[in-house]
Amino acid sequence: MTDFKFDIFSTDGAARRGRVTTAHGTFETPAFMATATAATVKAMLPDNVRATGAELAICNTYHLMLRPTAERVARLGGLHKFMDWPGPIVTDSGGFQVMSLAKLRTINENGVTFRSHIDGTAYELTPERSMQIQQLLDSDITMAFDECTQNGASPEEAAASMRMSMRWAERCKRAFMPREGYALFGINQGSVYPDLREESAKALNDLDTEGYGIGGLAIGEGQEAMFSTIEVTIPFLKPMKPRYLMGVGRPDDIVGSVLRGVDMFDCVMPTRSGRTGQAFTHRGTVNIRNARHIEDPRPLDERCGCLACTRYSRAYLHHLFRTEEMLGPILLTTHNIQYYQGLMRGLREAIEVRKINDFAAAFHEELARGDIEPLS
Repeated sequence: MTDFKFDIFSTDGAARRGRVTTAHGTFETPAFMATATAATVKAMLPDNVRATGAELAICNTYHLMLRPTAERVARLGGLHKFMDWPGPIVTDSGGFQVMSLAKLRTINENGVTFRSHIDGTAYELTPERSMQIQQLLDSDITMAFDECTQNGASPEEAAASMRMSMRWAERCKRAFMPREGYALFGINQGSVYPDLREESAKALNDLDTEGYGIGGLAIGEGQEAMFSTIEVTIPFLKPMKPRYLMGVGRPDDIVGSVLRGVDMFDCVMPTRSGRTGQAFTHRGTVNIRNARHIEDPRPLDERCGCLACTRYSRAYLHHLFRTEEMLGPILLTTHNIQYYQGLMRGLREAIEVRKINDFAAAFHEELARGDIEPLS
């Protein structure tokens, strides 16, 4: 067993190239997590996920507390054994899902009471219970329980929400059981208001959690506002701790956020899009359902080495989705995850040689060319 730690090997401007060490191994940063909400990456086997380059998975407290329950996962040996993922695991605290999915929510200083979106069963989720669940799941990185401030909240509403989240973070810190290689991340909140983000950062610094989530973004505020909020927040976070931008996002969101000093990302977009026929490529997004692909013999992305791109044509992928064959979502999900992992690898390599701005410029230039013409 080893201590949880974050080593920074090189920087280029605000961008950082590092490595996080946990109880279940290491992962390189900047990193994009494989989204395994209910202890599985939809449409993929764990070995196939790892083969894309993914080193880190994220599961969700809310979904797993409902089924199969954290207690059952613990009896079966914890998430790593349960889902056959021996590497590091992050668990989201469940706060966002309680707000977005649960029914008949009531929030107060103690926590949130709600009814399950599955069967209407009543539950209470508090900071202490969230810590207990995440410990039972045996996640390497536990996220503090917070309230995700709604987009468009007034300064007064955002301040009240953020301050309650900071009080909850204090309770999480007290309830969290320190163990070698395990970490608690506090979550910075404050909507798009710089003074609130600064206040939240200082509160988390006082708690001295092992890392930071940056929450409450990518919920409709727009990319420009998201980037400006990151820029005003990061200077107030302790520099030698990892920064995790929660729920982000699109490839251009990730590139811009890495340039601003973010180390970790997660989003359902590559897997959800893969299941619905949208692929991410070096030349932008492709809707494989579109009729223009019906006789297209080209690969999805000539620069990608995944199974979908090396073995099959766009015409075949189009056929799979039009006929609703399950192989289509499997292939596109695999492709999307591999594309995202390739993007992260490219960002890491660019930071190492101090050419992150060149990488970003080439990335945006290629996106601007679009998908209509062949890549070569």
